[in-house]
Amino acid sequence: MRILGLDVGTKTIGVALSDELGWTAQGLETVRRQEDEPESDFESVARIVREYEVETIIVGLPKNMNGTIGPSGESCQAFADKLKEYVSSEIKMWDERLTTVAAERMLISADVSRKKRKKVIDKMAAVLILQGYLDHKGN
Repeated sequence: MRILGLDVGTKTIGVALSDELGWTAQGLETVRRQEDEPESDFESVARIVREYEVETIIVGLPKNMNGTIGPSGESCQAFADKLKEYVSSEIKMWDERLTTVAAERMLISADVSRKKRKKVIDKMAAVLILQGYLDHKGN
């Protein structure tokens, strides 16, 4: 039973995948979004879902600090709704407040260069989103 975690941004989608037992999240890839071909974003995720036999997809929901949902959150919800047309997996939204900030701090503390951080930040944020979900589910 694999679970996929997505950090959906305007330019990229960070992708993380659980182990088969659903205990740990590992970064898988970063999908570069195609502004002129938005369907390819959904097809890329659907390909991953098929390849890894994903049962559940966790989409990060960026909420404001007061718990409300702003434009970024609405965009992520719209992405999740559209993704349902491409996959049969269950799709759940997961509060992702500050995951990108946490990922950035972890990479800085690991002394990862700014250039390298930019390449992996979204994938790392997806790992934090998915691991948060897995930890919550396990309790």
